[in-house]
Amino acid sequence: MPDKSTSQRQGAVAILGVFVADAAYRASRQPNMGETILGSSFALGPGGKGSNQAVAASRCNAGVCFISRLGQDAFAQMALDMYSKEGIDTHIDQVTDSYTGSAYIFIDERTGDNAIIVCPGAAMTITPAFIDSARSVIESADVFITQLEQPIAAAEHALSIARNAGVTTILNTAPAESVDDEMFKLCDYVTPNETEVEAYTGVKVVSVDDARKAGEVLLAKGVGTALITLGEQGALLHSAGQSVHIPAVDAGAVVETTGAGDAFNGGFAAALAQQQNPVDAAHFACAVAGLSVTRAGTAPSMPARHEVERLIAASRP
Repeated sequence: MPDKSTSQRQGAVAILGVFVADAAYRASRQPNMGETILGSSFALGPGGKGSNQAVAASRCNAGVCFISRLGQDAFAQMALDMYSKEGIDTHIDQVTDSYTGSAYIFIDERTGDNAIIVCPGAAMTITPAFIDSARSVIESADVFITQLEQPIAAAEHALSIARNAGVTTILNTAPAESVDDEMFKLCDYVTPNETEVEAYTGVKVVSVDDARKAGEVLLAKGVGTALITLGEQGALLHSAGQSVHIPAVDAGAVVETTGAGDAFNGGFAAALAQQQNPVDAAHFACAVAGLSVTRAGTAPSMPARHEVERLIAASRP
């Protein structure tokens, strides 16, 4: 269970993002167009990249405020109940003219790999003006993180507010959308995976050396540090001053990979807010992600801080 004691919270993380209700289907394969197949299981639960990251950071004992829009429906209540349970503060506007987001998730029952369709719903109505209403939340944070599931103009405006206030900024470039270099210049950290970084740099990333080449392209675009996630190869932290390969942390058999990137980003944001140096924070994030893939679901798969610390201690030579 998460530790909700405010006395044990360390570091303030503000997260702009999307909540969606995850409808997860497990089967041996995806159906072809026009085909119906039998699946092996179904689960409905909380998801959305920003929301998942908020849960991950909160379970790592950071003080978290999640910024978003929801509809006024059963999925919105699912979100609000979860934030209350997890000890997450919110700056949320509920609207009547749209729905709370949902996602279709196919999970390959043999590998745990996934394919996803996201419909953000009310979160797509987030505007720069709404971001202005959350200005004090962003400016008072130690770390601000956002993704690209809500409108890019809103994300860029929030990054600008954070940067002008001296808040550490993280952009998780997921899903990969068109982003200009002016937005990259607002980012202390950008955290793409192998597929996303190729979309932004033109460099196909298969190896750690490939990631370094891609990292150089991101630095040239104005990014402070590129933190490229590499799946089973871990991650590469690449800046003008250092380039460090952080190996993946094996926590056991893979059950589902859907929330791994969100676990990594939430863990990294929490660790930075708690004054860990970037390399240690990236190693911490790899451990959070490593634990998350051993469990089903997205938000429910996020580990507690004591589990992460125990795994890190066990993985040291």
